[in-house]
Amino acid sequence: MAEDTKTEVSAGEVAPRPSPRSLRGLDWFTFFVADVQTGFGPFISVYLTGQKWTQTDIGIVLAAGSFASLLGQVPGGAIVDAVRSERFAAAVALVSIALSALAYAVLPFFPLVFTASVAHSLASCVLGPAIVAISVGLVGHKGISERLGRNARFASLGNGIAAAAMGACAYFFSTRVIFLVTFVLLMPALISLYTISKDEIDPDRAHGMSQRQKPEHTRQGDLRRMLKNRPLIIFAICATLFHFANAAMLPLMGSILTMRASSTAPALIAACIVLPQLEVALLSPTVGRYAERWGRRPLLLIGFAALPLRGLLFASAPPPFLLVAVQLLDGVSAAVLGVLVPLVIVDLTRETGRLNLAQGIIGAAVGIGATLSTAFAGYITDHDGSRVAFAALAAIAGGGLLMVATLMPETRP
Repeated sequence: MAEDTKTEVSAGEVAPRPSPRSLRGLDWFTFFVADVQTGFGPFISVYLTGQKWTQTDIGIVLAAGSFASLLGQVPGGAIVDAVRSERFAAAVALVSIALSALAYAVLPFFPLVFTASVAHSLASCVLGPAIVAISVGLVGHKGISERLGRNARFASLGNGIAAAAMGACAYFFSTRVIFLVTFVLLMPALISLYTISKDEIDPDRAHGMSQRQKPEHTRQGDLRRMLKNRPLIIFAICATLFHFANAAMLPLMGSILTMRASSTAPALIAACIVLPQLEVALLSPTVGRYAERWGRRPLLLIGFAALPLRGLLFASAPPPFLLVAVQLLDGVSAAVLGVLVPLVIVDLTRETGRLNLAQGIIGAAVGIGATLSTAFAGYITDHDGSRVAFAALAAIAGGGLLMVATLMPETRP
């Protein structure tokens, strides 16, 4: 390790002093990763429809990607824990995602696109934990709150700018160009990644392991040990309930907008997507700072409380222009959870050496909740109407809030 990147604080412990160059590199890496990932959003369905694919084939490809993402969360986190270079793991994942985008653009045939969809999902399961691991390894536990706030800010800016730019590409050129742009963005993302000095990323800290621990002590019964971590399991259930309630709200609201105000629906839906992203960019660093001052629970309560309130307001069927104002509550939740979810995981896995395996467990919980959400909301809407569906989602969100309030401990060291 480079001597000028650390300061001794106690026997066997060091406080990191990452260089401004590495910190800026991590900023831009999170920005360009968000750019790359944006290309795999709703543009896929539009593009494949334009390629004369049937809706059945499109559904199979999307379902395969979702299923692979769900199954790959825990192994993806375990892979990041197993490697000694988080930069290398992130680079391999990023290259896989870029090649998947190229496959969509150049050869949109079912077997290749199916494989690309699965490869993208599995690579994303590695890339997400790797970014958090690099962040912890670079700035340490004391600086991780504010660092995660910056990560969330740059990711949100990347998402918003990329969505606007790719939408313009699709409008002026074709949806195929979106995937070519996604592939081209690989280069600035890799350059940013390798701007982060490998000598400043502590591999032990990046895995949630202190420098006093012996690595072999963390390798036996990893998953079993994590599943016995009661606060981690409580947090996983809370995350499942939150995303069960959250994932279907915007699509359901979009359908209602389309039926009630078809001429203005596209603009209103765009506003419902872009404005919360701006909120996340503005609020995330503040969330990171106050998580260190106030602790994690007060902010978690705010983030979880915004969701049932949003569901109840949607259930009251406000006028279309007020739906956009209600959707601003999503920005509050997204800013809080975007910072607090990885931060709580970092807290709960100190001294375990399995930070990234725990990220995989929480990622799987999130995936289960989001997968169940749309099917549940669709069924309720078809049988009882959208108001009942929103009320049901709000009730589930209320359950998550109650669990945070009554069972989730404060995790700030």
